[in-house]
Amino acid sequence: MTILSWIFSFLLLSNLGGTLEKEIVEAPKMKALIIDGQNNHYVWPKTTMMMKDYLEETGLFEVSVYRMDSVWLGIKYNQSQPEPLRSFIETYALHDKTYGISDKPIITSKFSLDFSKYDVVISNLGASAALWPVETQKSFEKYLSNGGGFVVVHAANNAWGEWDEFNKMIGLGAWGGRNSQTGPYVFYNKEGKLEKDATEGICGSHGAEFEFVVTTRAPEHPIMKGLPKEWLHSKDELYERMRGPFENATILATAYSDVEGNSPPWNPRVKGMGQNVPILMAINYGKGRVFHTTLGHFDYSVESVGFITTLQRGAEWAASGKVTQKVPKDFPTEKASVSRKWAK
Repeated sequence: MTILSWIFSFLLLSNLGGTLEKEIVEAPKMKALIIDGQNNHYVWPKTTMMMKDYLEETGLFEVSVYRMDSVWLGIKYNQSQPEPLRSFIETYALHDKTYGISDKPIITSKFSLDFSKYDVVISNLGASAALWPVETQKSFEKYLSNGGGFVVVHAANNAWGEWDEFNKMIGLGAWGGRNSQTGPYVFYNKEGKLEKDATEGICGSHGAEFEFVVTTRAPEHPIMKGLPKEWLHSKDELYERMRGPFENATILATAYSDVEGNSPPWNPRVKGMGQNVPILMAINYGKGRVFHTTLGHFDYSVESVGFITTLQRGAEWAASGKVTQKVPKDFPTEKASVSRKWAK
């Protein structure tokens, strides 16, 4: 090869490399939508913005937020928290539209949306969220069954127990009028076997917030691949006694609900189940994919690296069917929880 031809080849390859690099950089991001506005946890305006940040920092998502037509502030369960009830909605307001604010749950909703614009929809709604109109329900069922993605966060599984298809989407739900007719309790027993218990009883309970060990149950699932077998999650509520159809569903991770440790202090008649209860799930609904996390009660729970990582990976899987993200170096261990302070 002559010097001239070598220079020509080098320049050609350099240009091709630049073109390829440009194509990679400019690859379109997946479109994600967070829906909020009606949640019994009054911190929801902040956790929405936290999750928006977490998804965008992966470089994979372009994230929009849609606030319901009428906003319910929620309940300040822990009066020791310093923030006034309205502080979060005032600090993390949206300015793209106006909306009414209520101190009580909204009974009806005119909510309507073209879901097909999005690769994944994230619900940051909660207990007593107004049931969507039938037309919107059918539209969302079609979107998901045709291959859309859905992420259910914490109290979003409290909503809409009367919507049968929603119960199928989320696998298991809590409260919301659900009962033994909705489906069985599902958990891993002490011998490590999956059980479905159709016994009659309440749907939904938890004790006071505490740190708990998370156990991976589906290590080969794309969301969980590479995560440790056990890791300590930051202070959070541990949901249990969830019920549902549990069809086409996989429990990704569990946590142990101690009989005394997870008994609600406000209801002495209820005790912890003494079983390994699901906290992360993956559900297939038609061609669609659902990632369901029961974690994320308050802002300090959402700052947990375990929550952040599984949210990011779960959203990518729900949107695309695969996970390309690496496990972060600061992921918690069995002995130590890890959090990243979020301040914006």
